Amino acid sequence: MDDIVRQALAKWPHVPHCYGWLGLDARGNWYMRDDRTQAEGPFPAAKGSMLRHDKLIDFIHRNYEHDDEGQWFFQNGPQRVYVELEAAPLVWRIAETGFAVTAHTGQAVEVTGCLLDEHGHLYLSADLGLGLVHTQDVGLAADAIEQGLWTPETVTAAELSARFGHVLSPAERHATQA
Repeated sequence: MDDIVRQALAKWPHVPHCYGWLGLDARGNWYMRDDRTQAEGPFPAAKGSMLRHDKLIDFIHRNYEHDDEGQWFFQNGPQRVYVELEAAPLVWRIAETGFAVTAHTGQAVEVTGCLLDEHGHLYLSADLGLGLVHTQDVGLAADAIEQGLWTPETVTAAELSARFGHVLSPAERHATQA
């Protein structure tokens, strides 16, 4: 977490959390979801505007984490902006040489598991959590599987959230708890 964020948290510890305004799609893209977009429906059916500002995206990546309930958020100064997830909290990129895996946030990880759902989506688990393999890297993942580096376990998409402890829609959860 950035020092400026820690300082803002200390200065304003009771800022209300924000729900529904930020989404992460299955390719690791961030979407800003204004009131109009949210009124059109839940993420990812109504995605909003894709963020393209590199410094803002880097700031989000450095301050992206999860709470004890498995809800992923971006700590924006004193405010937690909870993230709507299309598929998983992380999106993995795979290097062409050595099959090194990096999260969409830039963090390198060691793969601890490989999962394949009923839709053919390939997920990897790691110390950071569960992530979906980026569509552009599925061929590389297939090569790693063929070489015996990863062995896919068959799962259903519906069981992943409970099994790995992440919440796809903190906004929906927050609305049902309110």
